[in-house]
Amino acid sequence: MVTKTKSAYVCNDCGADYRKWQGQCSECNAWNTLSEVRLGSATRGGKVLRSGFAGAVDSSVKTLAEIALDEIPRINTGTGELDLVLGGGLVPGSAILVGGEPGAGKSTLLLQTLCKLAENHTALYVTGEESPQQVAMRAHRLDLPTNKLEIMAETSVETVCAIAEQKRPKILVVDSIQVMHMEEVSSAPGSVSQVRESASMLVRFAKQTGTVLILVGHVTKDGSLAGPKVLEHMIDCSLMLEGSSDSHFRTLRSNKNRFGAVNELGVFAMTDKGLKEVANPSAIFLQRGEEVSSGSVVMVVWEGTRPLLVELQALVDDSHLGNPRRVTVGLDHNRLSMLLAVLHRHGGIAVGDQDVFVNVVGGVKVLETSADLALILSVVSSFRDSALPEDLVVFGEVGLAGEIRPVANGQERLREAAKHGFTRAIVPAANVPKLPIKGMTVIPVRRVTEALEAL
Repeated sequence: MVTKTKSAYVCNDCGADYRKWQGQCSECNAWNTLSEVRLGSATRGGKVLRSGFAGAVDSSVKTLAEIALDEIPRINTGTGELDLVLGGGLVPGSAILVGGEPGAGKSTLLLQTLCKLAENHTALYVTGEESPQQVAMRAHRLDLPTNKLEIMAETSVETVCAIAEQKRPKILVVDSIQVMHMEEVSSAPGSVSQVRESASMLVRFAKQTGTVLILVGHVTKDGSLAGPKVLEHMIDCSLMLEGSSDSHFRTLRSNKNRFGAVNELGVFAMTDKGLKEVANPSAIFLQRGEEVSSGSVVMVVWEGTRPLLVELQALVDDSHLGNPRRVTVGLDHNRLSMLLAVLHRHGGIAVGDQDVFVNVVGGVKVLETSADLALILSVVSSFRDSALPEDLVVFGEVGLAGEIRPVANGQERLREAAKHGFTRAIVPAANVPKLPIKGMTVIPVRRVTEALEAL
């Protein structure tokens, strides 16, 4: 039977595909980013040749009412913070992509998890960047149980799938997807075609055998996952382990999760014995000095299913430039400019000739709007060089008309603040609890001017 090979050209940046090569991608306007991708072999009769694994996808047509709604049993990893981000544990047959900067602790976290899981489940660790001796040395240094975990050094996807079909592990870790390759793809490992085809074969194996597949991915200079964009569409869950080199804390966040929420946050501490989970993240982010300086305020943000207390710092200083600087770390830069305009229009405080620097302590990235009111009050505190009370907590969304809008889960935020010893709170009027919280005075505000007067 005569076969012919089909190929396409895929953009490395946005994942758009074309039938033939061209210099510029018409979707993202990037130059020289198209790479050839081999789609597979097809016969003249239109039948596609497939790789055979045990099991097959059910292709019968059913109505939604006929599908059984049995709860899929999850596998507990033994690490509470990891289970929280995953949505309750590992789902059989799922594909998980773990990314992060070099040295963030991706391999350490997975090795710790696999050694625990291997006590009750069959697990296979495939390393393509390290030798088995190096992995064993790390496990010995971390005092991990090593008598049950199976390890293999291999970069061929065909070999990995063949051995995994014999061993039938419940959890399969591939470290990393950028070094894996397929024999029938002619490009080098790490290229678009190799990463795409290798991940596709591994994900198909996981779906058909019910194996939990965990892929380790590299990141680019801008912090995004390396490889084609289609890689993130193939997997079920994408996790990002973040942390600066000068801090021993690491945060694990889910960017995509088909089996749980995507806004959960897990916090770990890097120690000489590996990554240790932090059960109370608010305590580590509230390690303030003995004397609270101006521009510092504590806010309550909502991460997934729990409140988190973090410190927000602002520094307002005279600018010697024609265009004053606006610098944010952990917050949206455009939102800072908008809130400074609201403060000028509705609060009567002009900082147009001042440099404004804003920082969220601990490396936390705040993505919700509940930090608006805290940001405005911290800027005013620094501008007037007047410290805010140490026992004050603030949250609320600020609108363009100067109104203070309510945020979700207001009572839970106040209870978390009271638990950590805060006795005063400036919150939107709609978030004032119906029943008073013991030991806390809640100050409701409806406008920016009322919040400034409350100070």
